[in-house]
This record gives sequence, C-alpha cells and structure tokens, in this order.
Amino acid sequence: MTPDTKTNVQKIVLSSSRDIPFNKLILSQSNVRKIKAGVSIEELAQDIAHRTLLQSITVRAVCDVDGAPTGMFEIPAGGRRYRALELLVRQKRLSKTAPVPCVVREGGIAEEDSLAENVQRAPLHPLDQFRAFLTLREKGQSEEEIAAAFFVPVAVVKQRLRLASVSPRLLEVYADDGMTLDQLMAFTVNADHERQEQVFERLAQSYSKEPHAIRRMLTEGAARASDKRAQFVGLDVYEGAGGTILRDLFQGDDGGWLQDVGLLDRLVAERLERQAEAIRAEGWKWIEVAPDFAYGHTYGLRQLRGDQPQLSQEEQASRDALQAEFDAIEATYAVDETFPEDVDQRLSEIETAIAALDGRPVVFEEDEVGRAGAFVSIDGSGDLRIDRGYVRPEDEQPIEPEAEDEDETHPTSAGSVAARTEHDDGVALSPDDTLEPEEDDGLKPIPERLMAELTAHRTLALRHAVGQDPGVAFHAVLHALSLKVFYRYAIDTCLELDLKSAGFAAQAPGLNDTALAHAMEDRHQAWIAALPKEPADLWDALAEFDGDSQSALLAHCVSLSVNAVYEVYNRRPRALTHADRLARAVDLDMVAAGWTPTVETYLGRVTKARILNAVREARGDRAAQLIDHLKKTEMAEKAQELLAGSGWLPEPLRTQGVETLAEPPAETAETQAEPTFETDELASTEDEPDPEPDFAAAIAAE
Repeated sequence: MTPDTKTNVQKIVLSSSRDIPFNKLILSQSNVRKIKAGVSIEELAQDIAHRTLLQSITVRAVCDVDGAPTGMFEIPAGGRRYRALELLVRQKRLSKTAPVPCVVREGGIAEEDSLAENVQRAPLHPLDQFRAFLTLREKGQSEEEIAAAFFVPVAVVKQRLRLASVSPRLLEVYADDGMTLDQLMAFTVNADHERQEQVFERLAQSYSKEPHAIRRMLTEGAARASDKRAQFVGLDVYEGAGGTILRDLFQGDDGGWLQDVGLLDRLVAERLERQAEAIRAEGWKWIEVAPDFAYGHTYGLRQLRGDQPQLSQEEQASRDALQAEFDAIEATYAVDETFPEDVDQRLSEIETAIAALDGRPVVFEEDEVGRAGAFVSIDGSGDLRIDRGYVRPEDEQPIEPEAEDEDETHPTSAGSVAARTEHDDGVALSPDDTLEPEEDDGLKPIPERLMAELTAHRTLALRHAVGQDPGVAFHAVLHALSLKVFYRYAIDTCLELDLKSAGFAAQAPGLNDTALAHAMEDRHQAWIAALPKEPADLWDALAEFDGDSQSALLAHCVSLSVNAVYEVYNRRPRALTHADRLARAVDLDMVAAGWTPTVETYLGRVTKARILNAVREARGDRAAQLIDHLKKTEMAEKAQELLAGSGWLPEPLRTQGVETLAEPPAETAETQAEPTFETDELASTEDEPDPEPDFAAAIAAE
C-alpha cells in the first residue's frame, strides 16, 4: 500500500444520546444485576439530589408486535439509577416528566449492554480515593461534611485521610504495588514521615514484613495508653502538656501509644509528689514515693495497728439506708438475676458509697505516727495507692529491761541474761554464779546458778508435757509464728522458733501488681484486723479461735516463709526439691494462678530453640515450622499468639501430676493446608478493614 492509496476503514458510530421524560422509561428484565450491592437506593437518590445525575442511562426503544416504536424505552443497564429517580418522583422532589439523559442503543443483545456496563467499570484505586478526600479536606470541607456527602461513617473518612498523610515515598511504593494496603495502614500509627521511611528501610532487612511488625517498630520506646502511669496522669493532662499520642485508626489500640515517655514520667512524679505532700501533713516521719515498689518491700518493717474510725450517727444512718436499698434491689431481681442498665448503675453507686464509708483510713496514735512512715505509689489500675504506718528497725523504741520485783522469789534480769555465757550442758551461767552466797538473815533472792538449774528441770518437764499434748503444741507454735509475722520485735514466747519472711532475691517485673500479690496482701490485712493490737493478748485471742480459723492462720504464717526462688549465689538443691514436693502436695497449677507465656515473661528472654520447643510442645511440629524462619523478635511475638490459651508452661513452673498442657492437635487429611501468616491486600473501601489474621485460631483449626 502506497501513501497515496486511500484506506477504506469502517468508522465507529456511537449510540445517540437524548433526553427522555422519566415517565417514558421502564425497567427491563434484561438487567444482569439481580443482587443488591454497594450504595443503597436511598443514598443514591440523595446523591442525585445533591449532584444531579452524573451518568446517563442506557436504554432501548420498546416496539410493538409489529416492530413499530411505542414511544417507551426500557432500561437494561442503569436500573439502580432509575430506582433512585423513581424514589425522588414519589417524594415529589422530581417531576415525573423530568428529562433524563439517556444513551439509546440499537442492535446487539440487551443483556450484553447490562453485563458490559457492570464488568467494564474500573473501581477507583484506593490511593486515588484517599487523595480525593484529602483534596476536599484542603478545600475547606470538614470530615463530617465529606462523610455526609459520600454516605460513609466519619471514621471511614478519618481513616482515608490518615492513609493519604503517609509519606509520599511510601504512597508511591503502594501505588506501584510495592506494599499491601494492610502494610500501608500500619504505617499510619506514626505520622513522622522520616520515621516511617526508616522503618520501611528496616523492613528490607527483616523476614517479617507484616503489619504488626511495622506497628511494633513505629511505636518502639512508647508507653501504651493502658500503662498504669498513663491512667494515673490522664491522657488529657498528658496531651495538654504537649505530649503526643500515636493512634491506630484501623484496629483496636487500647487508646494508642504515648510517645514522650520522659514527659509522662515527669507528670507522674509531679502528681505523686503533690499527693505525698498531703500525706506528709499527717505527721509521718518519712514518705517514700515511686510509681511502684518491688513485691515484699515492706518486709522487715513493723506495721502499726490503727483503729477504724467510728461512724457518726448521720454517717451510720446513711450507710444503713444504702445497705437497705442495695438489699431491696437484689431481692427484687433475685429470680431474674439480670439488672436493667440504670439499676446496675445504681448498684455500682451504692457499692462505691458504702466502700467509701467502710474504707476510711485507720487512725493511729500521734507518737506512733512520729516514728513511722508511708509508701505512696500507683496500683495496677492506675489509681493512687497509699500504705501508711510502717516502722523501720532503726526507728523502734529500745526494748526496756523487764521489770523486777524485789519480793519475787524467781527474779530474772535482762542485765544478768546479757552477761551470761553458754555452758557445755546448755545452761546459761554467769561467772559470778560459781560460788554459793553466804548465809544471811532474811529472805534473799534465789542464786542465779540455782535458778538456772531449777528452770532447766522445769524446761525438760515442760518439753515432755508439751510433746504429749498436740493441741497445746499447735497453739504454742501458732502463737510463736503469729508473733513473728504480725508483732515484729515481740518477745512474748519461750519457743525458740524462727520464721524468715523476706523479699524475693529475684524480682519479676510487675510482680507487685499481680492478682496473686493483691490476694496475699488482702489475706494478710484481714488477719491483722482479726488479731489483737497488743502481743500480750494474742495467746488468749488464739484460744478463742475455732479449729478452722487456727489452721488457716497457721497456713498463712507458714506460707510467708516459703522460698522456692532459684538463686545463683545460693544453690539450694535440697530446698528446691522440697519445693517440688510442696507444690505436688497443694496441687499447684501455675496456669490457674494466672501465669501466661508472653514476650515479657518468657519468650523474649530465651533462645529461638526454646521458643520453637515451646510451640512444638503446645501446638505440634507444623505450628513450629510456620515460625522457624523468623527472626527472634518476630518469632517471640508469633509464639505468644500461638501459645495463648494452650496451658503451656516452662519446666520451672510445671508441677508433676498437674495436667496443664493441652495435647497438640492431630493432623488429618482435612487439615493438610497450612495456614499462612501473609495477609491479602484490601482493595475495597468498606467501613472497616479486615482485621489481621488470628494465627492462634488458624493453628487451632489444624
């Protein structure tokens, strides 16, 4: 073909367009869309009313049996737009003869028109939608206005705007399919573009590129909003002081992450100090202030025994009325056992009011307050914790010598006791006791040597008698141990028993805030309230206890002496062996006690081999294979998810005979498909993105 040759190419002829009155349009049965999807008819009608019809409707002429046009047109494609226009006509917001822009099709198959219009339509790329929302925001529209205009929740608009604010470099990577939408959403946790790009570069060297790993790297060094320090200060106060909170709009984040930990610690210290000033005004000799204290920090200190302040007549009447109301409500709903929301709220208010009346600080004597102190800290829920009335050993009053009665026939002297030396036969003698005193008129004290000999006989007889009376022996032991536990420095027993109750050599993080630590403290305080203030009254008080109460008190005292802590500097293999026997005797179950394997408690502090062994024991070989390629940090995090609810325990926490480990699931032909840790990209713009996969559930399904 030469350039001079004219080519005869058939030109395309487009379908004609024209305005057709609405009342001349009818729906066609040729529309392939049978299932409702996307925006509702009502929302589409609102959009047409707001912006008019943005897309014309495809129609075909309706002919009679002879093939002649009837003047009516059917709609094979565009039925939803027709329904929306029909709704506006019924609402009298649109005239029934209003002209509707239409494209008139001729020839071909009507179903083909409908199918092509729906299939050939390309959805808007998510990034284009994000940027479009951002453009509208920059042009002055609020997030609420954008949400109303496009009939989506405000939360969706916030999410889209957050995605559009990611580093432009990362947005280009996403546009080129270099990352998934899930990964892009994870980068929104931290708005610092430089930090986002640093984490993206680190991902190139990491085996795990999953969203949770991105979030972890972007929030390194931050404090969770659920941290007790944040709860104590308050997020509003922290933000008011200029602190930044990183938030995740795409999944639950427990309130986000506080980025400026230094500021948070300063605010905590300042508020604790303000609270401590009020406590100092009570007259305590010393106040120790810290966000938290180690478990057992009060060991070695004597706790004062104050008196519960009496309620006034008005306060007692108020308490009685509250209690009567509480009992009446419970009686009303005793059968149903379900409370309406307002009733349940009232019960909570009553319980809080009664607790405030019953839980007022005890009153101490002024001279005791002057030599004691208090601890001011934060409890596990973020509330102020005040522990008053602890006396240090150096602040104790010196023990005065026991008073002697010159007429007493059996004198004892603290001075003579101090001067005694230990004799080979076990009787304490002083150097001056070797000679008998000369005869003298009048009744003189019995010589100390003779006193020692006589009381030696009595001690031997007393030992034999006590050994024949288990009840008295139990009472005496309980009395001696209770003196050691509740009346430090008391010397009101002749039993030479010792009970060491000291803090742990190894302090696990957060041990003092655990449920077990609170339960132990509550039990200890309950016994303090049940025992007399003065050690001299303890013997008679214990005699009035029934057998169950005595046994419970003895168990509590003995429990405080248990030490099963492994100590590097103090190897005690026999003691630890006995601890195992003791654990079997009480059927100790550390799972029931609340211990779980987490990154902080175990997995992040052992080797990869031990992490894999834990998963293998709890979930089987295939579960371990799913994470054996990961680096240690990512492996520990995945293992935490896999071990959740499994009942797995490391060897030092296991008790022989107590079954706590679930059997690994058996592999069957139906479970050969391995679960994957990879997530699919979300291409839609639904209200909420799909959550990250539940890896533990995936393994359980195996």
